[in-house]
Amino acid sequence: MKKIIFIIIGILFLTKPIIPVLDYMVNYEYIATQLCENKAKPELKCNGKCHLAKELAKASENEKPISQDKKTQNSEIEILFYNQIVDFNFSRTFCFSQNKINTNYLNLYRGVCTNSTFHPPTLFV
Repeated sequence: MKKIIFIIIGILFLTKPIIPVLDYMVNYEYIATQLCENKAKPELKCNGKCHLAKELAKASENEKPISQDKKTQNSEIEILFYNQIVDFNFSRTFCFSQNKINTNYLNLYRGVCTNSTFHPPTLFV
């Protein structure tokens, strides 16, 4: 039941911008003969499209969020807190531990030890 309600509400939101176009299609004769601003100029072949454009502009203006119409002034305030550290001591047990290191894991890495630096060969030109 909830899914059907959400689908109906979604369809209503999606079809809301189409309502002025449907109104124009249904009332085409009345709009073309009575409401058209260019009735005196038949060479433009407007047929009420000027009225449709105004209705679409009204519909899109009504859909704009209210926050854009009202300009609000935002101010930003920074609050900084300062606390002086009086005494800070490192504990010797934490930094300089006397624990014995397990030597089984020390010799897992074998690197190539060379006493000389590698020099690439010189090219004979």
